Amino acid sequence: MSRTVNGIDEIRALAGVDLGATEWMEITQDRVNTFADATDDHQWIHVDPARAAGGPFKGPIAHGYLTLSLLIPLFGQLLEIEGIGMAVNYGLNKVRFPAPVPVGAKIRLTGRVAGVEDVKGGVQATLDFTVEVEGSGKPACVAQTVYRFLS
Repeated sequence: MSRTVNGIDEIRALAGVDLGATEWMEITQDRVNTFADATDDHQWIHVDPARAAGGPFKGPIAHGYLTLSLLIPLFGQLLEIEGIGMAVNYGLNKVRFPAPVPVGAKIRLTGRVAGVEDVKGGVQATLDFTVEVEGSGKPACVAQTVYRFLS
């Protein structure tokens, strides 16, 4: 369920707020293959289902960086920001991939606004994100991201 804020002051007020969870998203072999083409990373554990079936994960898995890249569209399900000039992905403080995402699995994002601080022209928000895999006891990705929201 998405929350909407309007303007820099409402972003400031998000410090410490739990943003909840997104809907589940299925990770398909087609998405994995498209990511492999875009990044030129065609390792067999991602793109060769027959060979991957005999591998360590018993089937193909998503690239870790594919999982990380999905923070962008999933974050939009958690928070919509209006009334600003622009938003910039400023970077990442920490990223870990504790568990694989098997092709065919469903993932969702949970998020929390860890902090918001003033910067020239706006604010910088630090967000703690976790990508969960349906039915798994371990997250697929844990990341702390940094965004700048400018007037």
